[in-house]
Amino acid sequence: MQNTIQGGVMPEAPAGKVGFARGPEWARSHPLPVQALMCVAGVAALAAASKVAIPMVPVPITLQTFAVTFLAVLFGWRLGGLCVVAWLLAGAAGVPVFSGDTAGVAKFVGPTAGYLFAFPIATVTIGMMVEQGCVGRSLLRLFGVMLIGNAICLAIGAAWLSGTVGVEKALVKGVMPFLVGASLKSALAALCLKLVVPTLGARREW
Repeated sequence: MQNTIQGGVMPEAPAGKVGFARGPEWARSHPLPVQALMCVAGVAALAAASKVAIPMVPVPITLQTFAVTFLAVLFGWRLGGLCVVAWLLAGAAGVPVFSGDTAGVAKFVGPTAGYLFAFPIATVTIGMMVEQGCVGRSLLRLFGVMLIGNAICLAIGAAWLSGTVGVEKALVKGVMPFLVGASLKSALAALCLKLVVPTLGARREW
């Protein structure tokens, strides 16, 4: 429907995003001070997810990828990516936000550094795919996008790790133990977002 004004035609305001793209739209709708607080909350969530860990050598199993993929969809690639970068910078500055209550620049040159470098890339990739409408309302497509994000983390992490232990050991120790977990965390994140995202923003058709 169109409204008339002074004999002319005034187009309606855009209807807004639908489906899972409502998450990033909702995040961007807040003023900058609120978005800054959301970023702090995102960093806290990433730090908390890092504390839930199963010790393994050289790569522990954590909930980091769950938090990364969740924030990418909920906040979008800009704010979600900012959360991840801020979390990494906090860790580099010495704040114990990584698994095992660790921190420091050494984490970014060690055998697991590739996974850390992969997190912002995965966040931006997932966020952009969601915002561009690749997911829509489909829980199955969201699950697939989450798997892509996890695959990015595993691929870059294993590539880096191979420089220390070789390609074969990198696959055995840096990829294979995480395949089932990546699927489970992708499914859990998608289900949680299915519950959360429809409640955000203006009351309109999901």
